Amino acid sequence: MPRGTRRLPAECLRRLSEADRILHAGDFTTVEVYEELAKLAPVEGVAGNMDTADLRSILPPKLVVDVEGVRVGVVHDAGPAHGRAGRLAQAFPGCAAVVYGHTHVPEATLAGDVWILNPGSPTERRSAPHHGMIDLEVSSGHLDVRTYVL
Repeated sequence: MPRGTRRLPAECLRRLSEADRILHAGDFTTVEVYEELAKLAPVEGVAGNMDTADLRSILPPKLVVDVEGVRVGVVHDAGPAHGRAGRLAQAFPGCAAVVYGHTHVPEATLAGDVWILNPGSPTERRSAPHHGMIDLEVSSGHLDVRTYVL
């Protein structure tokens, strides 16, 4: 999340301000960033390894969010790439999607009938090909996954 001279891209801010809620896969970094995002839309998220101790004390390590009957799991560190999809699907039974962070590498793949999603990062690309985010839309019990390059 934003620190130093880094800021969320305008397109990211626009999409977040139009969202019904923000799901965050960790590394808000500070309570202040969490609170700033909550001004845009309600935030549900998990603790990341870069989060301050006070933020880690209020955020769970993983959670399941129900969006109009569609369950979405959220975790920060999904472990090694080998076997990741199966581990995540097993760790979040009954979820239509599992969102994870940590790697900063965008992913949107189906593992059976479960979406395995990493939005990447809108601010810190690292080894990813681009900055990114994911928009999840739920309508009539159906999950639509849209990825965005920022």
